[in-house]
Amino acid sequence: MLNVVLFGAPGCGKGTQSELLEKKFGLSHISTGEIIRSHIKSQTELGKQMQEYISRGELAPDSVVIGMVEQYLEQNKGIKGTIFDGFPRTTAQAEAFDKILKKMGDSVDIMIYMDVPEEELVKRILLRGKDSGRADDASEDVIRNRIEIYNQQTAVVADYYRAQGKFVAVPSLGTIEEVFERIAAEIEHIE
Repeated sequence: MLNVVLFGAPGCGKGTQSELLEKKFGLSHISTGEIIRSHIKSQTELGKQMQEYISRGELAPDSVVIGMVEQYLEQNKGIKGTIFDGFPRTTAQAEAFDKILKKMGDSVDIMIYMDVPEEELVKRILLRGKDSGRADDASEDVIRNRIEIYNQQTAVVADYYRAQGKFVAVPSLGTIEEVFERIAAEIEHIE
């Protein structure tokens, strides 16, 4: 199974690129945000736990997020591979993720970091905010805060995969197609 972690700051284009990669390589795409929303909508036990944290404005503990991802993997055994978008977000999640995959006889093959300058990220998210209706996509202050939190808390996960020799930075400015070709080339090197 081919496991790709697509990584980068908010607004770098992970969702867009994941959809293209899914089609090209026949991989499944898992977005932790989508899984969380699905669990909440379905009122699963994990969804109820997640809703409690969200309603208090808190981040869910790693164990809840990891539980959702593990459940997804158990339900999707036998697929060609997966693109993980938005997971893992912490080193603790990355370590737990490796243990889950190892237990399944698998591992992360590559972590692709979509490298986009901060000013471009802000511009992209503000543009997206005009269509998304999401309040957190409409305020430049909120966007910059999200990027700062990403830089402080999430970017360190790259070091975890860099130490394993699985980290690749891909310049992600240019057209969607140009960025896609760069990312696809990296995946083709490991297939």
